[in-house]
Amino acid sequence: MTDSPFSLVDLGVMPYPEALAVQRAHVEEVLASRDSGTPEVGRVLIVEHPPVITVSHRPNATKHLLADSGRLMAEGVAVEPTDRGGDITYHGPGQLVVYPILDLNVLGLRLHEYMRLLESVVIDTCLAFGVQAIRDATATGVWIPSPDDPSDAHAKVCAMGVRVRRWVSMHGLAINVSTNLKHFDLIVPCGLVGRPVTSIRELLGERCPSMELVKRAVADTMATHVRAQLQTHNSL
Repeated sequence: MTDSPFSLVDLGVMPYPEALAVQRAHVEEVLASRDSGTPEVGRVLIVEHPPVITVSHRPNATKHLLADSGRLMAEGVAVEPTDRGGDITYHGPGQLVVYPILDLNVLGLRLHEYMRLLESVVIDTCLAFGVQAIRDATATGVWIPSPDDPSDAHAKVCAMGVRVRRWVSMHGLAINVSTNLKHFDLIVPCGLVGRPVTSIRELLGERCPSMELVKRAVADTMATHVRAQLQTHNSL
């Protein structure tokens, strides 16, 4: 990806609090570039987290944590606060978490358009592996349609939650590649009652791509969409 409009940083496997600190450091660097008069598009961080439930500051988010401390300890799942948007979610091995640290001013984006860009990146990534995914007009994220109704956003394959600081983004998206879906039973995912969660492995079985292949596809697809947005914005 030598022509990528952003820097790609693979953090490997990193606990959530450490990755949050890394995100914040990158946000400060992107803001410093803007303040110095040499703004950059930004960086995209990719990571897997050890099992962790993250809870936002949204009212009632803590009520969507279903498991008690004993069960969480038995399952080896930590709980951490987060300052992203959204509600409550789970991160763990086999889930690709993507944290775009992008200057939305450089891209000419505001929050709604940025979220739609992220959804497009995930939809196109899924399609690259033969998985049809769609949006739900009532719920942010990317969904797998019902077998009986292609317009019915049935099961979530990717959760999203972001924050912006002076129009530099942080947090982002989490694609379930081969995630332990049983850990989602510990919560009401994203606070959406009765909405199941799925993974690429659950959909494709042995044809599920490796994490490395999904990383590469996400990075390439993100670069394509960001580059197109840059060209659109610069032509105005």
